[in-house]
Amino acid sequence: MRALVHLRLWDGSRRELAAGELIGRLRTASLQVDDPRISEAHAMVSLRGGELMLLALRRPVAVRGKPVGELALAPGLRFELAPGLWVDVVDVELPDEVLALEADGLPRQVLTGVCSVLVAPQLRLVPKYERRAAAWIFTDGPSWSLRLPDGTRRAVEAGDTIELSGHILRAVAVPLGEASQAATRLEGGVQEPLRIQARFDSVHIHCGRRPPLVLVGLQARILSELVSYQVPVDWAVLAGQVWPDETERGALRRRLDVTLNRLRQKLRGARVRPDLIHSDGTGLLELVLYEGDRVEDQQ
Repeated sequence: MRALVHLRLWDGSRRELAAGELIGRLRTASLQVDDPRISEAHAMVSLRGGELMLLALRRPVAVRGKPVGELALAPGLRFELAPGLWVDVVDVELPDEVLALEADGLPRQVLTGVCSVLVAPQLRLVPKYERRAAAWIFTDGPSWSLRLPDGTRRAVEAGDTIELSGHILRAVAVPLGEASQAATRLEGGVQEPLRIQARFDSVHIHCGRRPPLVLVGLQARILSELVSYQVPVDWAVLAGQVWPDETERGALRRRLDVTLNRLRQKLRGARVRPDLIHSDGTGLLELVLYEGDRVEDQQ
């Protein structure tokens, strides 16, 4: 129950990627490319309109020498991540249904190759391995498994329920056409995928056909810094980038908290999910993206 693309790389190796998985220089990327021309999060495989797409994130990819922001993945296609780093699409698998996880307070999310379930400070499903997770859900191809930190392992199928720290998670089968919409369920309805254009001193957040939310000044700086980091970052490091002349730690924290509060209020007012910027309770902040969300780093 996975949408997969089978790839042949420039070095002759073969890989497969599922919807939601990343190509980039990050060690946590599903296809990790150790090359300075490759961005930390370079591109992502995504379900759009019932087909698998490759979405360029921080830099474009190229087809026949021409840069493109997105392309439909089909057998026989060749694209380049950088000159000489070509990738051939060998095959694409599109099942009738894919497996997803949902819970009260957790929007339905299609599972990727490895997902981590976090329960503190709130229930979250992260499409990568997180060491501090309460459980990990992963696949060997045809089936899915859940593993707990104590080593306990069980199969996961559509219709199963999973209890973790008082939360009840439900595994559900989602028709491919519905999964490809990548909508986020929030209080008051369904939110379409976000497109975030980060320009350092301004950020534009597009959601469906509504006018974009335009952030400027300090709020835009914070969001732009999180876009640049691509990974959880300590609050003091982030605040130090935004207020480089402030040396008193308490004052730095107060400035950050006030600005984050105002930013989250603007997100709510524009009907953009307020968990876009997440604090994990240990001092780390990160940008939380759902399947289908797209970030354009134009800084």
